[in-house]
Amino acid sequence: MRILALHADRISFTAKSKAIKDAEDASPAAEEVNECLVVFSSVEQRDERQPDAVAARYVQEVADIASQVSTRKIVLYPYVHLSSTPSSPRTALQVFAAAEKELKGQGYTVIRAPFGWYKEFTISCKGHPLAELSREFSAEGEQPEQAAIAAEKKLESHWFVLDTHGKLHEVTLQDNSLQGFSFAQHRNLELFAKYEMAKVRVGKQEPPHVSLMKKLELIGYEPGSDSGHFRFYPKGRLIKKLLEDYVTDMTIAYGGLEVETPIMYDMQHPSLAKYLAKFPARQYVIESDKRKFFLRFSACFGQFLIAHDAQVSYKNLPLRLYELTRYSFRREQSGELSGIRRLRAFTMPDVHALCGSLPQAMEEYKRRLHLCMEVITGIGFSLDDFEMALRVTADFYKEHKDFIKEIVQLFGKPCLIEMWEQRAFYFVLKYEFNFVDNLQKAAALSTDQIDVENGERYGLTFADRDNTKKTIPYILHCSPSGAIERVFYALLEKAYREQQAGKKPSLPLWLAPTQVRIIPVSNEKHLQGAEAVCREMLSRQVRADIDDHEDTLGKRIKRAEEEWVPYIVVVGDKELQSRQLMTRIRESGLQQQYSSEGLVQEIREKAAGRPWKPLALPMFLSQRALFTG
Repeated sequence: MRILALHADRISFTAKSKAIKDAEDASPAAEEVNECLVVFSSVEQRDERQPDAVAARYVQEVADIASQVSTRKIVLYPYVHLSSTPSSPRTALQVFAAAEKELKGQGYTVIRAPFGWYKEFTISCKGHPLAELSREFSAEGEQPEQAAIAAEKKLESHWFVLDTHGKLHEVTLQDNSLQGFSFAQHRNLELFAKYEMAKVRVGKQEPPHVSLMKKLELIGYEPGSDSGHFRFYPKGRLIKKLLEDYVTDMTIAYGGLEVETPIMYDMQHPSLAKYLAKFPARQYVIESDKRKFFLRFSACFGQFLIAHDAQVSYKNLPLRLYELTRYSFRREQSGELSGIRRLRAFTMPDVHALCGSLPQAMEEYKRRLHLCMEVITGIGFSLDDFEMALRVTADFYKEHKDFIKEIVQLFGKPCLIEMWEQRAFYFVLKYEFNFVDNLQKAAALSTDQIDVENGERYGLTFADRDNTKKTIPYILHCSPSGAIERVFYALLEKAYREQQAGKKPSLPLWLAPTQVRIIPVSNEKHLQGAEAVCREMLSRQVRADIDDHEDTLGKRIKRAEEEWVPYIVVVGDKELQSRQLMTRIRESGLQQQYSSEGLVQEIREKAAGRPWKPLALPMFLSQRALFTG
């Protein structure tokens, strides 16, 4: 509900004609009220769920303002124009009538302007600091989003480390020192635990991956958009597309049924409004046709609405619905935005599994854990690059200790556990694979959750063996890789870490925008032969290109090194005659001789099982535009 309260010397108004069919009866005579609080008011669509609670909150707000300006005389003035999403006339009249009755019962003199009429009015407002006040509130007194964020901040956590032997160690953080577990063999887990327990998300300096993504012409900030939105240059878009395709292929192979859903949803949809109140995300809100919509921050909304309308049998469970959202949106706080680690528009692979029982959900949970581990290592990481966090309610942990221990044992490393006495969210258990970057900030990638609320909230049902309709009791929420942009960030941060350790930074071979750089010794004598070699490789699904600039050979080799090209082939008389290619291998730092066929075969074998895309830029470097610099 929205109100505008004016402390007035006087107001006069006259009902002129009915504005709606359901307007209440009114007299055309003019009314004038002196020394009063005039409350212009609009009841909204979101208030229709709890009109009595909204009326009570309305009375509370009006009485509070009246006490501040020291008046006992109140004019309630229906004013639909304060809102772009007004409620139905029936609900609005119910709220106004209830508020009028309650305020009168509290001893206020109340005059209510007729509802549903075009009215002519004049008002003289006082000039003191409290004479003009506006307020917006829901039944609970807060926006659902604000309430959810406040609830999350107040949530009290207890922290533990669960080792691979199943022993639980309670840990505390005092003066940036962790007590309760020996981290001597687990320094990265120690960094992660400190980050999580301190809950400081704001970054004070630019993370290293930002300069790398610019230098390699992959990704850039978009000054024409909101903060946290990025542009992807051709090479960056190629890598992102390969990652998207790989995660999608792996998820479909697991059994995900791919769907596509809208990016915006009605904030007043009953199921969605309740979900917003439980999920502390900061929405982008847009208006259309006097309705408010929010841009999705996950694929949950669309997939659950699909499942609601589907005919589902117990034979179909677990029902696995998958979408790669391009994009999901969260209005993260500006101080938390950090390159592509934390942004406001992101691409999220999201696969839900609707389960008919807890044992079924647990088995599916373990299967999806294997999926996440396979996806993340298949991209080019090691599990040693990540630390697992488990977030769980105390009751669920006590009842299912063996299951949680098994999850940690499958991951193969000690795990940080955040335990809550009370469940504040829709899930009872959640795991995350967290990457700790070069600024000792952590970011969650792969994740899965056991949701115990949304089956009922969205009215998701299935026909059981006895042909009775039952509510879906458990839904699993999994992102096998995490946001694609965050995978990109972790790859670049890992490369920077390798560089700091004295190694040559690189991307996984299957993601390299150029897998083979061919450099003719002389463009005049060797360019034609180099082009033949290059085209042969391109035809065999190897991304090869040619540096045909007139620079020195040394400068062109250096350029390939600076672009992290995995294989550099110099083509001269000897190579063209022998058909043997002397090749610099970035990974080993060695030079090795290959036939063209042999080099192609090695690259194809190393990239086996991953998708392939052709070059994102012209084959000849001289024909390429420069996107950064």
